[in-house]
Amino acid sequence: MMHSLYIAWRYIACNKAKTILLVACITLIAFLPLALELLLTESERHLMSRAEDTPLLVGAKGSSLDLVMNSLYFGKEPTERITHQETERVADTDLALPIPLYVRFHARGYPVVGTSLDYFDFRGLELAEGRLLAVLGECVVGARVARALSLHPGSTLVSDPENLFDLAGIYPLKMKVVGVLRKTHTADDLAVFVDLKTAWVIQGLGHGHQDVIRLKDPTLVLKRSDTNVAATAKLFHYTEITEQNIASFHFHGNTADYPISAVIALPYDDKSGTILRGRYLSPGQQRQIVSPDEVIERLLQTIFRIKNVLDAVVAMVALATLLALGLVIALSLRLRQREIQTTFKIGGSRLTIARLLTAELLIIGLVSAVLGGLLTWGVWIYANDLVRLLFIQ
Repeated sequence: MMHSLYIAWRYIACNKAKTILLVACITLIAFLPLALELLLTESERHLMSRAEDTPLLVGAKGSSLDLVMNSLYFGKEPTERITHQETERVADTDLALPIPLYVRFHARGYPVVGTSLDYFDFRGLELAEGRLLAVLGECVVGARVARALSLHPGSTLVSDPENLFDLAGIYPLKMKVVGVLRKTHTADDLAVFVDLKTAWVIQGLGHGHQDVIRLKDPTLVLKRSDTNVAATAKLFHYTEITEQNIASFHFHGNTADYPISAVIALPYDDKSGTILRGRYLSPGQQRQIVSPDEVIERLLQTIFRIKNVLDAVVAMVALATLLALGLVIALSLRLRQREIQTTFKIGGSRLTIARLLTAELLIIGLVSAVLGGLLTWGVWIYANDLVRLLFIQ
């Protein structure tokens, strides 16, 4: 058998093009279904683990899937806004701990998540460097954001403008990085966390400017009286919050009416969660409360229905490829009739011919198995990153 393997190996080495084609076909037939299964399994685990950790989510009525994807995975598609008053409403029930979320803006392409310090405790986020948020204008970045942008405590990060031709005069905010989170292999690694008020400053709802009472430039004063000073649009607005100007930052109106994306509700027990869900079922209710794991479960059912179609397509392609391989082998035997006749003339039997052909197929199969195994191993190792790249982002 060793002689047959040697002769088969020499023949394969002399026919590289045909061998590479056969190896590639067999490798892809074996690799594609395994890779698809690994990616779908990892995506299910990734999606469900985060959804199961989030008991309830309150948001505007509409698509529950958009609400969950925006709030849990910080999707780029914005959802309809609710007001911060919804956070107070959940807190007033004494049934759950509310954690507000405002996911709308970006910094260098990464989502800026406005929230409270309770979010870090809820997700179990730990610091690799620095500290958590303390004052207006500070941010804490995820591990992958810090690595991609080379950020560390003391660095600065500027928010992206939503519109380069914004006539409202809302300027990008230069934020100070005060902390870097440990890697969690979740959406938190790709986020920039700020206080809710900082997110509202980015939107232009809060701002700081020069002390209008002490203004000496007459072109900056529109109207002055004993009780009020009205400034012109020429008044300079800060785009960076520092120790020198932080006292001048303020918000107009009631912050309870300011926008947020959603509220994560953490019920104190199962009974509290059931009662809280019931309060959002009344007719004419403008808000919805959803259980993220139920929403993601419906999404996964759709994904696996698509997977069944993909499996059928892969099976048909595999069958067609195997038939084509059979045709290639049959044509190869016809083209190799002179070689086979020569083998008979030097004393070889039909069994010898069969051993040579079997050895060739065995070598090709082993090479394909090794390559397919290496590719599958690579997908298994980087499944989390591939899922983040292909499905989550």
